[in-house]
Amino acid sequence: MSKSWLSLAASAVLVVGFSGCDDSDSDSKGVKASKVEFIGMEAPKTNADMARSYSEAKVRVYTTDTSYTEYALEYTKLFGVKDKVGSNAHAAGQLYHHDMTPIMDPMGAPVVAETPDANSLLNVDGKLFLVSHLEYDNILSDGTASYKKEGWYSRMPMNMILTDIEQDGKTGALKAVDQKPIDHSSVHGGWIFCFGSQTPWNTHLGGEEDYDLYFTAASGASAAKTTAAGIKAMSEVYFKGSKTANMYHYGYPQEVEVKKDGSYNLHKRYAMGKGTWEMSQVFGDAKTALYGDDGTNVFIMMFVADKVNDLSAGTLYAAKWNQISASGATDGGEATLSWIKLGHATESEVESWTNTYKFEDIFDYVTPEQVENNISTAGYTAIKAGHSGKEYLKLKSGMETVAAFLEPRRLAALKGATTEFNKMEGVAINNTDKIAYMAMSYIDKGMKTDASFAVDHIQIAKNNCGGTYEIKLEGGQKDTDGNAIASEYVPTHMHVPAALLGEEIATDALGNTCNVDKVANTDNVAYSEKMRTVFIGEDSGTHVNNFVWAYNIDTKKLSRIASVTVGGESTGLQVVDNMDGYAYIMGNSQHHGDYLSTMPKELVDTLKPMVDPFDANFGYIGGIPGLK
Repeated sequence: MSKSWLSLAASAVLVVGFSGCDDSDSDSKGVKASKVEFIGMEAPKTNADMARSYSEAKVRVYTTDTSYTEYALEYTKLFGVKDKVGSNAHAAGQLYHHDMTPIMDPMGAPVVAETPDANSLLNVDGKLFLVSHLEYDNILSDGTASYKKEGWYSRMPMNMILTDIEQDGKTGALKAVDQKPIDHSSVHGGWIFCFGSQTPWNTHLGGEEDYDLYFTAASGASAAKTTAAGIKAMSEVYFKGSKTANMYHYGYPQEVEVKKDGSYNLHKRYAMGKGTWEMSQVFGDAKTALYGDDGTNVFIMMFVADKVNDLSAGTLYAAKWNQISASGATDGGEATLSWIKLGHATESEVESWTNTYKFEDIFDYVTPEQVENNISTAGYTAIKAGHSGKEYLKLKSGMETVAAFLEPRRLAALKGATTEFNKMEGVAINNTDKIAYMAMSYIDKGMKTDASFAVDHIQIAKNNCGGTYEIKLEGGQKDTDGNAIASEYVPTHMHVPAALLGEEIATDALGNTCNVDKVANTDNVAYSEKMRTVFIGEDSGTHVNNFVWAYNIDTKKLSRIASVTVGGESTGLQVVDNMDGYAYIMGNSQHHGDYLSTMPKELVDTLKPMVDPFDANFGYIGGIPGLK
């Protein structure tokens, strides 16, 4: 999900609210609906519309096959990242040191992240709370987008926010009444909090992307500088120089359990493995999770917990793509999936390994610089895992289980799993039909035919507009060693529905390079069981304005339901089918004013005075009667 840290970043949260989709069937409020149909809006045509986040879509709530009432969606602001909510002494987007004192920039101003991401609106014994992410921070208080000034840093340690929410029982309107930052010092802080999900047991499960913290000498000296810069930021900024950060402490899902009194329990779920996790989605069995691995040459990983409602121990598996569509397929390709077991461990075991082992303890390697100097790679395996360059690795004796959790992507590549996926983003679950939806923002790079490797699993045509894959889930599956997988939700087949495949076009008058009436660069995905609808938010470098879409899985109808400020990215989608008689589909947007290079200069010059890159708002669209 993350853009380049050089982007001029700003953000707003967009929430689409609906009344009364009933998760538990215990709520008598609302309308008994036979179906829900979204009536889409046009893409913005005027400068004023391009410069704002809004919805002009409608929804039809049917009570019979032919009888419906139509309602308009409307936007309401809750708060902005620079706002102080309730007793919070600092701005909502404030970032913190390990001792929870605010981080200040070289000009002495507070470092406020302008990139809200994941949201979990939770009902905890009748009280409402919103857990939200701050993903990354790119802008100094003087408006510059460079941290090279005065020895500053390329990224900041990040944070989550916990907000108390009140709901108007008569209208469903939400109001933020109090707020506090979540303290991550017990888990060594956090690095790039991206998308997230909600577990079947009503907790927040947030993704932590280690975009920077996995490069080593095996990746090449230039790449290793990225990790060195990240460790520098965590050590000097987060820990204030009191200790040196450890790369193996970052890149794990984090679970937040909120209690009725507003306190919380926080766990970094080490047993779920380290990666560039956009997010992880726990399925209906409350033990199987599928991940979105966001980056270049990444993989599909599955976690199967030992116990339901407990992510502290389990087994990791990596998928192999077995293509059944023709080489060079233009429809996103089609494949069956087989699963390679990586290893089993408990959270306490993995946490102890993070403090015990370094990369050099797990692998022998030949560096790219040594390869250039004709050092032999005999006995080493060439892999691409997490970046575009080759690594030459050899797993050390006795290190396979450690590698499974600290280096799962690299181990997966060594064991023959597929590490050719590109920009894998959100995952959503349709538990009724046992179908998952997985976003692939750009179908490119490793997903194309690659003659540089003897075994090339994915061989499909490039699509710069991406696609959302539909994945069939089944029980009774075995891993590649013939051992049973203890899950009824194992992915076995994936393809892209025609309506969810992006379409490249010649650059139009506004600068769009993908069809504006189709999804481009799918990112966040969420599914509503009651509405039978997949919701998709875009992170597009190909649409001038990014959109939120509703895709009905029965009618195959795709409807644009919101547009975000020019250059902004839609993030943080969540579906709440029932919250005391009201439902909400939440979503955020980031980096407003991140203008495409394809846009006409005169249009950019016109829009710049209309767009505040520091405007980062949390809000929602509502006013629709309840569904039950």
